[in-house]
Amino acid sequence: MTPAADVGRRSLRSLGPVVLFLALVEITSGILQGYYTPILTDIARNLGINDGDVNWFEAAQLMLSALAVPVLAKLGDIYGHKRILLVSTILTAAASWGVAFAPDFWTFLAAWSLQGFYVVWLPLEIALIFSRASAAPGGAALTRKAAGVLVGALQFGVIAGALAAGALVEVFAGRLELTLMVPAVAVTLCIAAVQFGVPETPERAGGLLDGRGFLLLAFGLLLITSGLSFLRINGPGTWWVWGILLAGIAAFVPFVRWELGRTDPLVDFRMLRDPAMWPVQLTAGLFGISVLGAQAPMSTFARTDPQMHGYGLGLDAGDVSIIIGSYVLSVLIGALLFPLVSRYVTPRLTLFGAAALVGFGYLLFLPFHDTLAQTLTNMIVAGLGSGALVAALPSAAAAAAPRNRTGMATGLTNTTKTIGGSFASAVFGIALASAAVDALAGGGAQGAQTAAPLSGYLVVWGVCSVTGFIAAGLLLLVPRLAFADPPLTAADPAISVPPEGRSANG
Repeated sequence: MTPAADVGRRSLRSLGPVVLFLALVEITSGILQGYYTPILTDIARNLGINDGDVNWFEAAQLMLSALAVPVLAKLGDIYGHKRILLVSTILTAAASWGVAFAPDFWTFLAAWSLQGFYVVWLPLEIALIFSRASAAPGGAALTRKAAGVLVGALQFGVIAGALAAGALVEVFAGRLELTLMVPAVAVTLCIAAVQFGVPETPERAGGLLDGRGFLLLAFGLLLITSGLSFLRINGPGTWWVWGILLAGIAAFVPFVRWELGRTDPLVDFRMLRDPAMWPVQLTAGLFGISVLGAQAPMSTFARTDPQMHGYGLGLDAGDVSIIIGSYVLSVLIGALLFPLVSRYVTPRLTLFGAAALVGFGYLLFLPFHDTLAQTLTNMIVAGLGSGALVAALPSAAAAAAPRNRTGMATGLTNTTKTIGGSFASAVFGIALASAAVDALAGGGAQGAQTAAPLSGYLVVWGVCSVTGFIAAGLLLLVPRLAFADPPLTAADPAISVPPEGRSANG
């Protein structure tokens, strides 16, 4: 065994206990992400809303996450990533219990939104691991391996959550609150795993939270969120709705100016100018459109009765959970393959291939969506690329960021991803709601009023495909050797070049 391989193995073993407990956290995160999807139709019927309105659950949660993640990630850099991970877990647990016992739509929407604090878990975990691995040779490769393990654990949780929900909704028929208690229990147990199993970050950046920057960011996001809500209610033909959206975009001008004048900003835009950073962050935003915004439409499409509407798969909740489980299994495989493929090609090319797979998978949906076999094939192709991107984006951002900005950089990948997902959820909600409105105007039956149109689903798949291919093109603009470990010379007194670093740069 070479000295490089020996040091690499010892470094990975030293991270083992940390990665183990963080994997438990990610299993819980996966449960939250997979558990509700097969039963969204049951939740919608219980609350008395149509399929298009389900998208507003995701839109509200993702927009809150977009605001909370940069703040929590910055607080992690200042006070310690473990401490903020624990706080966000406690908040998520409280919100999960609120989801289980919400008596009406608005209470459910508020609790569901607050549950979005879990989105900061993976960025904080990657920042914590990178801070511990960066001192060792091949630290970027070690972080990629750990990220693959964490995302694999996340997807295992998604599979377990989806399968459990599909079964339990039948077991607890008529008692939906009992079904919704399961993820709340899981998050509550996760608090102990963080408290007793995760060590604190060895280095902290220090500084203060940029309060004025937070208010400016919140104001801009509030305007944009309001504009999207009015767009959904009043339709795209209402001129003042677009005025609110433009005002929200314009509100980011003073925010950017303020941040550029700060020595310790909430969002470091100078860091974002780096040619190895901005394509990653923009890719994360485009990726959020498919990985977050398209989840609910896929569930409702699978539940739509083809005999009544001429499209859909007509599946029950248990069968939908199997479809989602197959998709998530491909995501898991993609996440685990990412560090292996990166050993033979550059991380940049691996990211490019992953984004292209996402685009191609959703492109297949446009002509092929009539059967279960076609749907599974399309979702598996997109899932392989999605898994690699979920694992790759935060680790790539950490490798490209300054040492005192790792939490901010990894957090921004989730922030831009959630912003992309929230926009997609709102736009997709408009597309999917049009059939219900048309059926209601024509005096259609209840089933026609709540079902979404095929044209809306085609819009969803088309947008996801285009954004995937755009992301692939952006990643080609990244410097060729970005995100890889710097090569070490043979004269280095510690070790020679580790296998991962040599192949990644080769």
